[in-house]
Amino acid sequence: MNLRELTPADAPRCAELEKVLFPGETPWTAAVFEQEMAQPFTFYLGVEGALDPAAPEDGEDPVLLGYAGIGMMGPAADPEFEIHTIGVDPQAQRRGIARMMMDNICYIADLKSAPVFLEVRVGNDPAIELYRRYGFSIEGIRRNYYQPSGADAHVMVRPSQSPQARQREAKEQ
Repeated sequence: MNLRELTPADAPRCAELEKVLFPGETPWTAAVFEQEMAQPFTFYLGVEGALDPAAPEDGEDPVLLGYAGIGMMGPAADPEFEIHTIGVDPQAQRRGIARMMMDNICYIADLKSAPVFLEVRVGNDPAIELYRRYGFSIEGIRRNYYQPSGADAHVMVRPSQSPQARQREAKEQ
């Protein structure tokens, strides 16, 4: 498996995965992904590899198995990050792809000593558990966040884990 930065050429595959991952909602289109990737202070990454984990490394062309996007907001001297989207092909789940992307998202935020925010559907226990393992906690709820279903979303936050942020936090206490 290979982690890489996504480009607008990846937008159709991301949109294809959105339809599968978020049925009954309004999935992002390829055009939305292209617009997101073009925004300043956003970063999209993905993991590509063989859909069949038993396939030999050189046996099949790699396919985009997962994608994630983050945006930096606020002043450059004191930013925060938001995970805009993250998803893994159902056929490739439970292979460490989400962890690979989360490792990198958290690393990027920690370079800036910044917290990370996200929204996750209430009841999406596998995702909530993954985020908790990365230090996220539930801080609030957004009612009727997902449309058209009207499902609620938890707002989760991960404080920066950088040494600078921990020192700053210790001084404030």
